[in-house]
Amino acid sequence: MEQVAYYNSEFINHSKLSIDVKDLGFIMGTTVTERLRTFAGKLFELDAHLQRLQESLDIVNLSPRQSLQTIKDAAVSLVAKNHALLRSQSDLGLTILVTPGTSTATDCTVIMYTNELPFSQIKQWYREGVALQVSDHRQIPANCWPSKLKCRSRMHYYLADQQAREKQADARALLLDQNGNVAEASTANVLIYEQDDRLISPKPEQILPGISLSVVEILAKQIGLQFSWEDISIERLLKANEVLLCSTSPCVWTVRHCNGSSVGTSSQQTVTGKLQQAWCSHVGVDLVAQANLLG
Repeated sequence: MEQVAYYNSEFINHSKLSIDVKDLGFIMGTTVTERLRTFAGKLFELDAHLQRLQESLDIVNLSPRQSLQTIKDAAVSLVAKNHALLRSQSDLGLTILVTPGTSTATDCTVIMYTNELPFSQIKQWYREGVALQVSDHRQIPANCWPSKLKCRSRMHYYLADQQAREKQADARALLLDQNGNVAEASTANVLIYEQDDRLISPKPEQILPGISLSVVEILAKQIGLQFSWEDISIERLLKANEVLLCSTSPCVWTVRHCNGSSVGTSSQQTVTGKLQQAWCSHVGVDLVAQANLLG
């Protein structure tokens, strides 16, 4: 059976999903987006993601015909339909897209679709960590668009990742802010762990306020870590006890190299591991075991 997708209030076969080439989301990149995942088939932090979606819609001045409650109900229904088609113990990613539609349209375009999570890649990230390369391409400054706007205008990520892979084939980009401090990895928030149980994130005005990052902040305090928002220089990152990434699908995982140099500790008793364990308890799913099984 084929998965279904959601297009402007209708459920359609995923293979039929498309967007008009005249849609301003395609022409100008004016696409507001959210990315969620399920745990045991249930969408995680759905209300928080929808609140952020509404904030992004307000920034771009988009008013879809569908209410937020309608989008929520459709998302739950879509996930229920498609999760039933998955392998046992697997989970989904859900993407929500809202565009202004075509220049002559009176309604926004609202799209939702799902995909099975990339467990092979997640398994590798959990086992080996990832490599970062600092990019010459900087984080978009707030005078271009607010950091809390989650959108699909991601040319800076694309160019930064290209440059990172030219330096190191398996690396992803680490972007700095306009002052030269650490901002984000491409599509992931960055944290560092320093001695004295301090977990540190770049200042919120310089980064997208990640839902996963907010969960990490809660879990960090539960396991006895101090959490703070500070400027992080590259020199400070390279000296940190651990460097971590967090985003929707993998939740939280470690960075092993930056600019070709090893970072953090290789000890099994890592803060990353403790946060993963806390996340497992929080959602009732063993993230690492799931990735090992399905990857």
